[in-house]
Amino acid sequence: MSLTSTLLKNYFCRNLIKIQSRQLNLQEYQSKELLRSNGCVVQNFFVCGKEEKDLDKLFDKYDYQEYVVKAQILAGGRGKGRFINSQFKQSGVFITTSQEQAKFSTLDMLGKRLVTNQTGKDGVLVNQVMIAESVPIKREAYLSILMDPSTSGPVVVACHLGGVDIEKVAERNPELILKLPICINKGITGEQCEQVAEWLCFDNEAVPYAAKQIQKLYEFFIKVDATQIEINPFAQIDDGRVYCIDAKLIFDDNAAFRQKNIFELDTCEEMSQNEILAKRFGLSYIPMDGNIACMVNGAGLAMATMDIIKLHGGVPANFLDVGGSATVEQVSNAFKIVASSNDQKIKAIFVNIFAGILRCDIIAEGVIAACNELESNIPVVLRLKGTNVDKAKLMLKNASQLKGKFEFYESFEDAAKRVVELAGGGGNNEQVKKVKECCGR
Repeated sequence: MSLTSTLLKNYFCRNLIKIQSRQLNLQEYQSKELLRSNGCVVQNFFVCGKEEKDLDKLFDKYDYQEYVVKAQILAGGRGKGRFINSQFKQSGVFITTSQEQAKFSTLDMLGKRLVTNQTGKDGVLVNQVMIAESVPIKREAYLSILMDPSTSGPVVVACHLGGVDIEKVAERNPELILKLPICINKGITGEQCEQVAEWLCFDNEAVPYAAKQIQKLYEFFIKVDATQIEINPFAQIDDGRVYCIDAKLIFDDNAAFRQKNIFELDTCEEMSQNEILAKRFGLSYIPMDGNIACMVNGAGLAMATMDIIKLHGGVPANFLDVGGSATVEQVSNAFKIVASSNDQKIKAIFVNIFAGILRCDIIAEGVIAACNELESNIPVVLRLKGTNVDKAKLMLKNASQLKGKFEFYESFEDAAKRVVELAGGGGNNEQVKKVKECCGR
């Protein structure tokens, strides 16, 4: 997991729901290709897909002294992961000096599901494997550039300990981490690049190489509208050069219109059907592990909704923000996503709307349109406030197909309690107790 989430934790209670941003994530090999094309130093590598017919011919083009075989999935922890039904009993990262073993490892990974601490028990299907040339690493460090909400601009985060769980370092030894805010108008200076390079404890002859790479990485960060570039490890090799060994890039979805070449790299392979539909309809949707589906307008209210569900012992099934200017069609599609009969885990739906520009009657019309197409018996708790609320309630109450399915509540708290009750949750369990203590309740 990256340090981005660590920085964001400063804004939220740790026992509440962790919110992820809806952003484009790339596979490691795609990140490396982008870095290389923008002047950053990466290892030699090639990619093998499950459709590859002649593995021997592919490998014959690359004669490495040592091979690093890495499964390509959008999740961390690959090196400690495990494959389901693997003949080789390997993790998602395999290092060998034998080309034959590298081939065998590649074949064994392709088409199998890799389980890590970030994937869930079913794992993620591996469709591509990256085979990289191993380089003689002398010293590993951690480097990232990300957008920091506290400074409203880029910040460089550096630590001389690389290849480790940076979150644990941040918690246990925060003094080892340099956080250097950068003026987004002026950009990073040569002096700042050298300051970061020296913090990483590289040998003297490697500092200029590192500073140059830091400059290149920052220029790339700005050029492509990234929200995060994480290099872990950022490594000095035996001859003093500095490499970006493992790269993770995240981009702002709002930049898609001017970064078309990058966003075309998103194949949606690892997205659920609901995520794909939400993306198609312009909705912000993130799946979670609970059984209470949520449809809300506004990210702040959506987070508050999930927090209060947790407060009363329930578990949200998703983050879904329809936004402030949704159309009837978008609202209808949003409701169909959360009420999908294909998702058997959903036991109750919470529609929580505070209407301003997005009027309550638009919500009502969209929900009614969705229910005309759905055959769902999932109970719905609905709380509407704001513009045209009385008109919306009348529309919903007069819709014969909704009778007996919807319950209306004025109070946010009462609505949350009821939806948790309908989902079979609640009670004074230990988790609820911790959350209430965290909130000072």
